[in-house]
Amino acid sequence: MKKQNNQPWYFNTFATQACDVTLVGSDEGLHILHLETGEGKKDGFIIEQDWIEDNARFSDVKQQLIEYFSGSRQDFDLSTPLAPIGTPFQQSVWHALNQIQTGSTCRYMDIANQIHNPKAVRAVGAAIGKNPIPVIIPCHRVVGANGSLTGFAHGIPMKQTLLNLEGVSF
Repeated sequence: MKKQNNQPWYFNTFATQACDVTLVGSDEGLHILHLETGEGKKDGFIIEQDWIEDNARFSDVKQQLIEYFSGSRQDFDLSTPLAPIGTPFQQSVWHALNQIQTGSTCRYMDIANQIHNPKAVRAVGAAIGKNPIPVIIPCHRVVGANGSLTGFAHGIPMKQTLLNLEGVSF
């Protein structure tokens, strides 16, 4: 993901019980949450040379993710604004993902219907795959039409871990 403004971008990498996490953002808010699972993300996440390491930035996000992955938190209440960068269509899909309650799942067609575009199931899937802030924008809660675990940018095992943390068994 490339910067769309001239503001400096900052990053912070830390360990959780599930994997290492890298947070990236600017003064506008959090742009990227990358899970270091060794799987997924075909575009290859890299820390850009002009990003500035700042381990104090995004401290509320870091703390709440550590709590989430340890099983002591299920919902996020962040003071850091979320600022995912995407097209208007992607933004509408990501907004719809935020409506999925913790501990529940829905299907891609449910999201397409929610954004009033029922024929856009494949486009919804593509937008979900481009979600730059997984876990917090809960794309892991979307399952296949038959209820099976389907694609997740950070690997199916991580998707299953996230759902299990929320009490959904697969």
